Amino acid sequence: MQIFNKKFESFLFLKGLQPVTVLGHLTGINRIIKRVKNNDFDEFVIDLYKSNFSYSHKSSQVKTIEYYLEFMGRDKKFCRQRKPRPLLKETLSEAEINCLMLSCKNIREKAILSLLSYSGVRPKELCNIKISDLNIGEKTLFVNLGKGMKDGFVEISSRCIKTILEYLSSYNQQNDDYLFKTIYGKKYNQNALRKLVKVLARRAKINKRVYPYLLRHSFATNMINRGAHILYVKQQLRHSWLETTMRYIHSNIIKETNERFLPQYC
Repeated sequence: MQIFNKKFESFLFLKGLQPVTVLGHLTGINRIIKRVKNNDFDEFVIDLYKSNFSYSHKSSQVKTIEYYLEFMGRDKKFCRQRKPRPLLKETLSEAEINCLMLSCKNIREKAILSLLSYSGVRPKELCNIKISDLNIGEKTLFVNLGKGMKDGFVEISSRCIKTILEYLSSYNQQNDDYLFKTIYGKKYNQNALRKLVKVLARRAKINKRVYPYLLRHSFATNMINRGAHILYVKQQLRHSWLETTMRYIHSNIIKETNERFLPQYC
């Protein structure tokens, strides 16, 4: 089994997949193989599609099977179920994010939360930021190998820059160091980030499920609420497709637009 995992791992890396994706497929195929009877993957996929698992779980499981079958020399593509229309996500208002900011007990916590809130970067991207990725003068942040192995720039506000400068003046770090580290001096990770955001929400007494990615959703929604052009928001979020950004135009924004622009008849 160990030899198989190594060979399959090499096959996945040669596909250009990132390490975390490779690990997910390795874990997934080892779990799937134990459940497949008589090497009948068709039956497994049928049962999977009948189940109540989420669309993303079903899709990732099927993708794992397709990679495995290709690796075994049995190329096969399965049809995907229709993707359900994404539900509107609950976001945090500017007032709630201010409460999170005020709940920070030190400059390190505030710097992490500020960059997450003001830049719209994904949690994994935040953990990979190095000091050299920041351009203080231009007020920009270079996102290296973001989602889909894509690089990109995002703008950050003067307030965020001020907080980061105060943070950097308190910690002796080199230019090629990661911007944020754990209290043990290791690279900051998503588990630590999730714990921090959860603690801040508890301190701020916010009665919602608050998690790092929610700050990205809130960043986009609050920008649109302030009148930002959808194309600018797309650029800030580094979306490949405008349709992805459009989901942040929530029903309440549409309702406000109707109230403002619909003609008034007697």
